[in-house]
Amino acid sequence: MTTTAGTKPHPIFLAGRWVESDDLLVVSNPANPDVPAGATFNASETQYEQAVEAAVAAFEVTRNLPAYERGAILRNISAGIKARREELGRTIALEAGKPIRDSLVEVDRAVLTFRLGAEEAERMVGETIPLDLMPASKGRIGITRRFPIGPIAGISPFNFPLNLAAHKLAPAIASGNPIVLKPPSKDPLTMLTVAEIVEEAGAPAGSVSILPMTRELGDRMVADDRFKLLTFTGSPSVGWRMKERAGKKKVVLELGGNAGVIVDKTADLDWAVKRCLVGGFTYAGQVCISVQRMFIHEAVWDDFLERFTTGAKAIRSGDPLDPETELGPMVDGAAASRTQRWVDEAVAMGGKLLLGGKADGTFFPPTILTDVPRTAQVCSNEAFAPLVVAFPFSDFGQAIAGVNDSMFGLQTGVFTNDLTNAWRAFGELEVGGVIVNDVPTYRIDHMPYGGVKDSGMGREGLRWAIEDMTEIRIMVLAQPQ
Repeated sequence: MTTTAGTKPHPIFLAGRWVESDDLLVVSNPANPDVPAGATFNASETQYEQAVEAAVAAFEVTRNLPAYERGAILRNISAGIKARREELGRTIALEAGKPIRDSLVEVDRAVLTFRLGAEEAERMVGETIPLDLMPASKGRIGITRRFPIGPIAGISPFNFPLNLAAHKLAPAIASGNPIVLKPPSKDPLTMLTVAEIVEEAGAPAGSVSILPMTRELGDRMVADDRFKLLTFTGSPSVGWRMKERAGKKKVVLELGGNAGVIVDKTADLDWAVKRCLVGGFTYAGQVCISVQRMFIHEAVWDDFLERFTTGAKAIRSGDPLDPETELGPMVDGAAASRTQRWVDEAVAMGGKLLLGGKADGTFFPPTILTDVPRTAQVCSNEAFAPLVVAFPFSDFGQAIAGVNDSMFGLQTGVFTNDLTNAWRAFGELEVGGVIVNDVPTYRIDHMPYGGVKDSGMGREGLRWAIEDMTEIRIMVLAQPQ
């Protein structure tokens, strides 16, 4: 089933059935807003109810699925995504505006994510705990096991329409829980294509629904107490409001950041420049761990910035479907306009523009700023754009304090060949991940991923997501005395 412009709207996946509604959802093409990428439907209230009721009923099946069946379903999904790699990559490029080279990497990561889900399904181990720590507890031992918690509500964002949704779907299947997933309204066609693969993979009827829906219906899902976990990836302002409305269910929030990178005087500058260019400008900076704030030692300040600016000038912007394109459009005109306002504010506050800074429709060029007050939006908030702000430092502790001077705390990159500084960064940075000799944008899908402060709560990465999607139960065995 194709999803390119001019084709029939893609139906939505309701508990194993393909349905339509009266609410047509036209999907724009960020690189060419005049030609839609395709269309689908928003679920109706009745369809939402049917999906939730099916998930509740399916839990009686999924909770009893043996590990080998859960593993087989996930391996089938992984293989199905791999078989449709080019189609999925093109769909992401069309509806998300992500350069095809990056879109295909996202598909490859999703292949890995579902495979890892299968492996985790097969090693959900418990432990034995000696309980005979006092005379009254003699002859007793504890055995723990994890049990699925029930239907899960997942909400995934536009910037990784496949792999960030996979980080909700794969651990849900692995742990024996049904899931209703709300894909992003800006680019829902990718996960609806994956739904075709899920259907073929043998997931139990009713255990998976992939339903685009309005914000209002999404709000209803957040508050629905039939769900036992809400897992949301998106903006901090939206995420924290969701937590307030979520009731007694568990909540996992993977929110935003204004990620920092520290370039120490001992750093390998060639490597640091190369990686910071990737970290700052991949997918037009629309990555929650995109390099936004660079803290550069004054001993290498001039050299680093000269190389970094030269490299940024060479980044090729253009059609996301062109394999040579490195920088595509932002997701829509509103995102480009907001970025323009923030850059203009930074310059008005005394900031110096080294490169870029001027929107062209939905495209925004690589932008480098210095001398910007830390109260400016480009420093204090999440830019989610192809822009970086550079600050000099003379003392490593000063750089750590600069990174920590933020409401966010997702990941930080530290380029250094001084082991003492690496350990100090690990101990003192207020973030969920410290990436030594690479950018904060680095992530592989089995590592624990998440932040502190306004960047969220809980962790993703298959094993850690499964911990939130299960509850631990202990059985105590007593030997009669």
